[in-house]
Amino acid sequence: MEGFGDDDEDYDDDLAAVLEEVEQGGGEYSVPGVYDPFEGFNRAMWNLNYDYLDPYLARPISLAYVDYTPSFIRTGIRNFLANLDEPASMVNSALMLNGEEAVRHFNRFWINSTFGLLGLIDIASAADIRKPVDKQFGDTLGKYGVSNGPYFMFPVYGPLTLREGAGDIVDGLYLPLSALNFWQSLGKWAFEGMEDRAALVKQEAILKDSPDAYIFTRDAYIQNKNFRASGGNVELPEQQDDAYLDDFMDEIDGQ
Repeated sequence: MEGFGDDDEDYDDDLAAVLEEVEQGGGEYSVPGVYDPFEGFNRAMWNLNYDYLDPYLARPISLAYVDYTPSFIRTGIRNFLANLDEPASMVNSALMLNGEEAVRHFNRFWINSTFGLLGLIDIASAADIRKPVDKQFGDTLGKYGVSNGPYFMFPVYGPLTLREGAGDIVDGLYLPLSALNFWQSLGKWAFEGMEDRAALVKQEAILKDSPDAYIFTRDAYIQNKNFRASGGNVELPEQQDDAYLDDFMDEIDGQ
């Protein structure tokens, strides 16, 4: 049941090095693929999130959930929700010509759905079929040259690009995600969001120490999307020990 999340360690190590470039970047539009034509609106939404919605709503609710919900219940919910994403990840891995990962997603889905009580128990990880990094249709589009498009910041939801938004719609067309109604989809987003937000508590100092938290978050988000779309095939500087950025951006994307 510990297989939930992105378990590809090589991918994670490379991602930490990519994100280090964001911290050392030159500021505005220093990251390739950033297009922020609505920056004024986005900054207003960022301030709303950062100063009000997060400290008074998202953060306390998320911490209450992880602090007071029994761990076995949280693990079961995480496993169940992660299992719903496996078919979409399988298709996108195949479209990105990564047959090995596509097979792993397929095997994880049928094993956990059949023997793991519809995914509540991660039997596949116990059988040493580790979960690859989830692939989304936005990643597939990026691999074939589709740009990120405009960057948006939404209240509560957080950052999103046009490419990722369109990709999420396509991913939602695959079973079992397509079988979820609006409230079920909202519940999936809420439970995943609470886990992600609670995991970010230990990284809050990074934003506080940043000279411009909005630009740091935006550039790190775009750099992560660029990296995912490349499948990790990017030229990296020598690895340095700033691995805390790895966990930070794994949770900022979350999705």
